[in-house]
Amino acid sequence: MKKTPPTTTAASLLERLKATPLYIQIFIALILGVTVGVLFNDPQYKDLLNGLAIFPNLILKVLKALAPPLILVAVLHAFLTAEIPARTAPRLLFLLLSNTVAAIVIGLLVANTVQPGLHSQLTAPLSGVRATDKVFDPLGLIESSIPATIVQPLAENNVLQVVVVAITFGLALRAVKTQQQQQGKRDYLPLEQAISTLFELVIRVLGWVVTLVPFAVFGVVARVVGLQGFAPFKALGFFVVAVLLALFLQGCFYLTRVGLQSWVKPLDFLKGGSDAFSTAFSTASSTITMPVTFRALTDKIRLRESSASLGALVGSNFNNDGTALYEAMSALFIAQLLNQNLHLEQQLLVVLTSIVASVGAAGIPEAGLVTMTLVFTAVGLPVEYIVLLVTVDWFLDRCRTTINVMGDMTVAAVLDGKQPGSKEPLVTGA
Repeated sequence: MKKTPPTTTAASLLERLKATPLYIQIFIALILGVTVGVLFNDPQYKDLLNGLAIFPNLILKVLKALAPPLILVAVLHAFLTAEIPARTAPRLLFLLLSNTVAAIVIGLLVANTVQPGLHSQLTAPLSGVRATDKVFDPLGLIESSIPATIVQPLAENNVLQVVVVAITFGLALRAVKTQQQQQGKRDYLPLEQAISTLFELVIRVLGWVVTLVPFAVFGVVARVVGLQGFAPFKALGFFVVAVLLALFLQGCFYLTRVGLQSWVKPLDFLKGGSDAFSTAFSTASSTITMPVTFRALTDKIRLRESSASLGALVGSNFNNDGTALYEAMSALFIAQLLNQNLHLEQQLLVVLTSIVASVGAAGIPEAGLVTMTLVFTAVGLPVEYIVLLVTVDWFLDRCRTTINVMGDMTVAAVLDGKQPGSKEPLVTGA
């Protein structure tokens, strides 16, 4: 009987692992982590359980390192590739900003009302700045947002400075590109291609990190269950419910805005966007969903192509309301777990950092975990506890991506105005 070579067997197992959806890998890691935690739930295994923290800690270090370049190249790439008519830009900016602010306010209201983190308590690290030590100083914040050098924001993981640098150079590059296009020049193309390549490189590395997320889930679950039992996961259950409630309210906000500020009926909006919503939930990627979103806006909801392109194409780069909501709620949740309840001033800082961090959240799975490290750092929360959220992030990521896509479609519908275009409006039931 012929035996299968070991290398072939290993390669086959690796291919099967790659073919297994990430959420299934995370679920398996969750079960294994719980099993190991229960089996080694004894003080004599404390050092062994603490050693499992190496998996989530390594991933966190990589995520922190990736966060500044991801935001920088994502914003530059968005400015260079997005086509925004000059006369539409102010209204589009207002819609994107107001949607994001509404999402964060809803998230903070739900988090302060439900208070999911109070259902359990964790021990805060001995070192580092406490969140309650952070003071919201508007003038100081403006001053500190201007870096001393161009490389300082990247070296210090300063989200405000990274976004300021990215937006400044993004606007300048956009102006240069527009001027050269009017003059018939193409000198900007090498730089645009270089930025696009850098963006793809960062996304590729982030994809490699995402494949290691199941190991982080295993490590953090085994350690928490082994040392603290299941109490923290009880709080996580309340957190999931709170986030889902906030996302539902954000969806209601979108439907209200569509009903009041566009000619599209909210029910037709939901029916016409069903394909985009289901694709967003199944892929957890607004970028992959983009062509489906565009087709839904033009073919089913019957918007003008100009409005649909601005909502689907531009919105996917700048409109990440679900991500902003989730990051704001995550900050409050971890602060509550650590008994470091944030005052109004600290929550205002969370709002501001969540807005600017969501700008750099690429439309790919788990990108919110990267920008969340910047939000936590800005308000003085220990990033070590982000790995606790990884256990439920695979599900919440799909939910917030659906809300992101719904926000893109809302922007498109509002831009289309109160009167339908040349196309016939959607017939109910079509």
